[in-house]
Amino acid sequence: MKLALTTLMATTVLAGAVSAQELNLYSSRHYETDERLYSDFTDATGITINRIEGNADELIARMEAEGVNSPADVFLTVDTSRLQRAADAGLLQPVESELLEARIPSNLQDDENQWFGFSQRARIIFYNPEIVDTPPATYADLADPAYQGLVCIRSSTNTYNQTLLASIIEHEGEEAATDWAEGVVANFARAPQGGDTDQLRGLVSGECGIAVSNSYYFARAVRREVEGVSEALDTIGWVFPNQEGRGAHMNLSGGGVAAHAPNRDAAVAFLEYLASDQAQEYFSAGNDEFPVVEGVPVAESVAYLGTFEADEVDLSDVADNIPTAQEIFNTVGWP
Repeated sequence: MKLALTTLMATTVLAGAVSAQELNLYSSRHYETDERLYSDFTDATGITINRIEGNADELIARMEAEGVNSPADVFLTVDTSRLQRAADAGLLQPVESELLEARIPSNLQDDENQWFGFSQRARIIFYNPEIVDTPPATYADLADPAYQGLVCIRSSTNTYNQTLLASIIEHEGEEAATDWAEGVVANFARAPQGGDTDQLRGLVSGECGIAVSNSYYFARAVRREVEGVSEALDTIGWVFPNQEGRGAHMNLSGGGVAAHAPNRDAAVAFLEYLASDQAQEYFSAGNDEFPVVEGVPVAESVAYLGTFEADEVDLSDVADNIPTAQEIFNTVGWP
C-alpha cells in the first residue's frame, strides 16, 4: 500500500504535535537533487529547513564543539561508519517512532534507534572484459593472486571501504578479513587514488582490469553525462558479488535526531518524511540510489544494473567492527 507524504505527515502536523516552524539540518549529502527533498517537506509542513552542509567529520566536530548549545536538529550523512561515529560521540538521541519501525528494515537501523538508513548503494565489482575474461564472483575473489596487478579501489580512509571490511569481519572473522585485505593490496593495479568514479574511469582507460565502486556512481553515468564513463558504458561489465552466499554488501545514507535538538518534533517528522514513498522514490530518481522501503520502485538508471540478492546483515553490528577494520587496513599497509 502506497503511503503518501501528506498521509505520513498527518499524524504529526495536522494533530499539532509539531509546533516548530524551522528545522536545523546538518548534512554531508552533497547532491543538488536533494533540493526537492527539502522543498517537498517544507511545502507539506510549513517548516523551513536551515542547512549547514559540510564534510561529515567536520560536522561531527562542530556538533561536539557546540555541545548542549548546538542548534542541530538532524544529522544526515552517508555510510554506516559516520552515523555510528556520531552515535558513539553522544551526538544523537534515540527516536521511538512506530512509523520508522514499520517502514525501515530492522537491519538498516541502529539497535538503540539513534540512526536510520533511508537509501542504499550496493558495493559492486566492475571489470573491463578486454582485460579480464573471468571476473571475480565474490569479494573474497578480489584477493585471488590470479588478479594480481588488476584491482583499482579507493583508500582505506574511504568510509565505503571501511564498512565493506567491517562486514567481512562480521561474516568471516578478523583473521579472514586480514588475509583478504592483504591479498587485495597485493593485487593493486595502482596506489589507491580518487573517488569511485575515478575507479570506473580507470577501467575505461585500461589502467585497471577490475574496480570496486558503489552502484550509484555507475547508475549516474547511465542517467546523465559523466565524463570518462558515460561514453563507454558498453565497455564495462559488472558483478553483484556473493550471489551464491550472503549477497552484495550494501552501504547506506541515513540520519538521526541530534542529541540536543531544539526542534525535536520537527526533527522526528523530517525523518518520518524521508521514509515516505515520495521521498524514497526521489532518492532513487534523483540520486540513483536504492530505496529502503519495500515496494518502492527504483529509477530506470538503477534498474539498468539488474536485480540481485543483497546482504541483509545488521548494519548496527557491522558498525561495531569499523575500528577493527581500520586497524586491519593499517596493519596490511592499505594506504
